[in-house]
Amino acid sequence: MPTILQEIIDKKTQEIKELKEDGFKKYNQSLKQTEGLYDSLVNTDRLQVIAEIKRASPSKGDIRVEVDPVEQAKEYERAGAAAISVLTDTPFFKGTMGDLAEVRKNVALPILCKDFIIDPIQIDRAHDAGANIILLIVAALDTSALKSLFDYAESLGLEVLVEVHNEEEMRIALEMGASIIGINNRNLKTFEVSLDVTEKLAAMIKDHKIVLISESGIKNESDCERAAKAGAHGVLVGETLMRSEESGKTISTLQVLRGGVI
Repeated sequence: MPTILQEIIDKKTQEIKELKEDGFKKYNQSLKQTEGLYDSLVNTDRLQVIAEIKRASPSKGDIRVEVDPVEQAKEYERAGAAAISVLTDTPFFKGTMGDLAEVRKNVALPILCKDFIIDPIQIDRAHDAGANIILLIVAALDTSALKSLFDYAESLGLEVLVEVHNEEEMRIALEMGASIIGINNRNLKTFEVSLDVTEKLAAMIKDHKIVLISESGIKNESDCERAAKAGAHGVLVGETLMRSEESGKTISTLQVLRGGVI
């Protein structure tokens, strides 16, 4: 039985075929000169929040389909988010590249294009819409393709968040020289979420120059304290903020002091 990741990749493969045949809508937005995500996280004394605009997900269904992405992004920016993540996958997450392009026009923060990237044309499209950062998921790519896409994104001036779920994937990310690594606490087969994953994989990082982000399952201050203690510089938070009636206040509660950093 195919996993949800495989279902998404199969759908993405068809989407890429259509993009190559028909082209994609051009926004022609040059990269805004924002402080890079890496620089904003590497020397921080508080856990930083990458705040996500997320209408829906395969595991939770509809979360907040009616959200105005621009107003949500502005609220995140006012609250002191380090960056904004915009889900651009439509079939499974009900996001669009148009969401990212509109957010880019209205905020000065770095923007992460959160999608399942398996082909350079997706990077071109994200770059054109104004993304500063792209996501590469180790589980979705063989090592050769991962490195090729990583190098291509960096050649365009984009930062790359490399996402891992287990020890083998962490080793791959470290060996390829990723400087921003996201640990996804969600098991892609069972959807079970546990911060044990961040604690386990963070211990594999020995280079203090690597920036670590804990993803999925971050609900409250206690979760953030746990992630920070494990060594995370930031957390990527979607559902919790999307369901919050006061996402700005929620962000402030998540920005806990990082252990051992003064």
